[in-house]
Amino acid sequence: MKHSLYEVNLKNGAKGLLVDVPGASVMNIRIQFRAGMRYAKNHDLYEIAHVVEHLSFGANAKYRDEQAYESDFTKNGAYHNAWTSDFSVCYESECADFEWERILDLNRVAITSPRFNDEELKSEKGNVRSELTGYLNDYSRLIWPRLQTAIGEDTPNLRERINTLSNIELKDIREHYRRTHTASNMLFIIAGRVKHRRHKIIRMLEQWDLKPGELSPVPNDTLHSSDAVLIRRKDASNITFGFSFVIPRRISEVETRTMDCLNHIVTGTTSSRIFGKARKNGLAYGISSCLTNSVHNSSWDFDGEVNLEDAEALFKLIQRELKKILDGEISEKEIEAARSYVLGRYQMGAQTVSQISDYYMESYFVNREVDNYNNTPGIIKSIDKDAIVKLAREYASSNIKALVAVGSCEKATITNLSEYLKNDKSDIIET
Repeated sequence: MKHSLYEVNLKNGAKGLLVDVPGASVMNIRIQFRAGMRYAKNHDLYEIAHVVEHLSFGANAKYRDEQAYESDFTKNGAYHNAWTSDFSVCYESECADFEWERILDLNRVAITSPRFNDEELKSEKGNVRSELTGYLNDYSRLIWPRLQTAIGEDTPNLRERINTLSNIELKDIREHYRRTHTASNMLFIIAGRVKHRRHKIIRMLEQWDLKPGELSPVPNDTLHSSDAVLIRRKDASNITFGFSFVIPRRISEVETRTMDCLNHIVTGTTSSRIFGKARKNGLAYGISSCLTNSVHNSSWDFDGEVNLEDAEALFKLIQRELKKILDGEISEKEIEAARSYVLGRYQMGAQTVSQISDYYMESYFVNREVDNYNNTPGIIKSIDKDAIVKLAREYASSNIKALVAVGSCEKATITNLSEYLKNDKSDIIET
C-alpha cells in the first residue's frame, strides 16, 4: 500500500510518526513508553510494568471500571490491546475510519487518567500470575529469559518474576506510572488517512495531560559467554533448545536486510541449509533463526526441538553448514533466491495499515530511528555474498554466546552439544 510519512515533535515533548495511507478504511494507533520491566524501581518489583499494562484499560476519570470502558470502546468494532517487554509498554488500538477521533480520545482517557484501585490491582495481579504460570508449561518460553540471565542481562527467570507479584502494592503502581508515563518518554505511530487530519491529530495529542518528564535511558549490561544451561524437566520427551550469538552493537538497516537473507539461507524454507536438511534427514520437525536488534546489542538467535537420539547429528549439521557459510561457500543462486524471498516478504508486509505501522515500529520504538520504506527494495537487491559472510563471521566469532535447553537428559548432553557452537572446539570459523 502506498503511504507517506510525517515525523512530528509535539510541544509537550512527545514524538511520533503520522503515516498517511490514502483510502484506508481503518486507523491504527500505537502509543509507547519506555516503561517496561527493566524500569522497575528495584528487582523485588520486577513485574510491575506488566501489572500496569493490565490495569491500563481499567477504572479512569470517565469510566468506573474495565467493563464500562471496554463496552464503550468496542461498540463500533474497535480493538485495543497492550503489551510489555523489558523496555516498553505499548498501547495499541485499531478502529473504523469514521470513529478515529473518538477512539484517539478514549486512548487519552485511559493513558492519562487511570484511577488505580485495590480491587482491580488484586484481579490483575491474579491474571498476570495465571499468564506467567502458564508460560512455565511452554518450554520455548523458559529458554529465552534464562539465556538472557546466562549472558549477563539483569533479568530474572519466570519463577522469580512470578514471585515479585506479591510485593507489588498500589503505591508502587502509582509511582511507576508517574515516573514512566511522561510526555518526553512517549512515542506514537498513527497510521491511516491522516494527511488532511495532521493538525487536528497534533492538537489532540498536545492536550494529553502528561507531565513533561524525561526520556528513560536504556540499560546497558556487560555481557559475556556462558556455559551451556539445562532446565531439567522430568516429563520432557525431547530437547527444546535456543542459542544465540551476540555482538555488542546495534546493526544498521542494510545489515538487518542482510541478516534477513542469511536467515532465509539457513532456516527459511525446506530448501534451506539447516532447517531444510534437518527435515529431509528426519532430524527435526522445526528449526528457526532470527535477528534481535536492540539499542546496545544485536543477536543471531536459533531455536528448535530435537529428539535425544538425533540431537548430536542435528548439532553436527548446524556446525557443518555454519562453517560452510563462514568459509564463503554460498552460491549466487542461493543469494538470488534469498533476495527474491526477502523482497517478496517485504512487499507482502504492507498489505494492511497495521502491517505498515509494524514496519516503522520495529526501529522507531527501539531507537527512535525511521527506516525509509522506499529504500528497502534497493537495499535488498544490493546484498551480496561478501556482506553476508562478513556479518555471519562477526556473529560467529563473538565472545558472547550461550545455549539453553529444556529436557530430561543429563547436563553433560547439553554441554557436549554446546561444543559444536564454540570456535575453539568446533572450529566453525577460521581466521
